[in-house]
Amino acid sequence: MSFAAFEGSLARDAAPPAAWSGALQALWHDAKGDWHAAHDRAQEDHSAAGCWVHAYLHRKEGDAGNAAYWYARAGRRPPPSGLGLAQEWEQIARALAEV
Repeated sequence: MSFAAFEGSLARDAAPPAAWSGALQALWHDAKGDWHAAHDRAQEDHSAAGCWVHAYLHRKEGDAGNAAYWYARAGRRPPPSGLGLAQEWEQIARALAEV
């Protein structure tokens, strides 16, 4: 899948495709403004990708300590302080959609 296809699903689909990973579904729900559904999907996905999205969601929530834990579980460093949430969301979405 491409990032463009992922973005297109946000405009046309009522729900993310069930075949997508929990991490991608979580990003989809987050983009639709449903943090709780996004968190549920990320929490269910125990892969490194799921942990990465989980970290981003806790960063978005403002829980830096919990975010740091999930970045470590994902094998990633927290993003630099200048990286905005929208930029991080796109970075993660591009990385996961284009796998």
